[in-house]
Amino acid sequence: MESQVNNIDIVKEHIAKHSNGFAALVLITLLLLGSIALFFTGNILLGILGGILIVVSFILYGGLKVLSPNEAYVFTCFGKYVGTLKTDGFYFVNPFYVGFNPENLAVKKISTKVRSHKNEKQKVNDELGNPIEIGANVFWHVTDLTKAVFNVENYRTFLSMQSDAILRSVARAHPYDAADSTAGADADEMTLRGSSQAVAEELKRMLQEKVAVAGLEITEVRITDLAYAPEIAAAMLQRQQAAAIIAARQKIVEGAVGMVEMALSQLSDKNIVELDPERKAQMVSNLLVVLCGNKDAQPIVNSGSIY
Repeated sequence: MESQVNNIDIVKEHIAKHSNGFAALVLITLLLLGSIALFFTGNILLGILGGILIVVSFILYGGLKVLSPNEAYVFTCFGKYVGTLKTDGFYFVNPFYVGFNPENLAVKKISTKVRSHKNEKQKVNDELGNPIEIGANVFWHVTDLTKAVFNVENYRTFLSMQSDAILRSVARAHPYDAADSTAGADADEMTLRGSSQAVAEELKRMLQEKVAVAGLEITEVRITDLAYAPEIAAAMLQRQQAAAIIAARQKIVEGAVGMVEMALSQLSDKNIVELDPERKAQMVSNLLVVLCGNKDAQPIVNSGSIY
């Protein structure tokens, strides 16, 4: 079913028949002036002909079209696709050609500018089942006008729905944070918080596959909102703080052990003092307390023998 949807190709885009708008404007104006002159000749037949030509002139004025940069017309005539105009300029087309824009029926032109679509924050469970809130900004533009107009009912609504679905799918496929690897995720696995750029690229690739049928191109996807859901945010903050404390303590212990080893080695190499195993153990204990303690150690001066 998915492959059938992606292979929809109702019409092939081609350029609508058109002519120079300035030349057409001059000719239509001359026709209108001549028609007015006929209308006031006093002859009944010429007056009727002049009246008819006046009506025709005003109808022909409806065929004058102006296009600004990054705008386009997709024309239909009595329900049939007749062509596209997408180069800026002043044109004359068949006055019965009607521009069709499913995004806004009142505006006949279709914008091909890069636009943004913001996905509101959604609550979804990540790969490990933790509820999170995630939102993204999608930058896109129309590249194939006939697909955008005829393959889907409303290409902007189609983009919005696909963006929501893809965002949920990608969020469910990855854990929120690498710290969650202790609960069963691989420590080297891509995470939503730690690999935001890679996740954004994955979102862009998957979304592009879905909206290609609508003639849209995704230029960029940015994750704008990412956090644990309020009901677990406090607990996850405590967990992250605990993990940070453990990591810091580990570094402190590693450094303290190295410093104790260096102190014992230098005392021994320089023959400053000879320590039996019991005194070495006591010295190691004292140094580790001093180096690893949360508070400053209170020195005690020993005026007697260490034995």
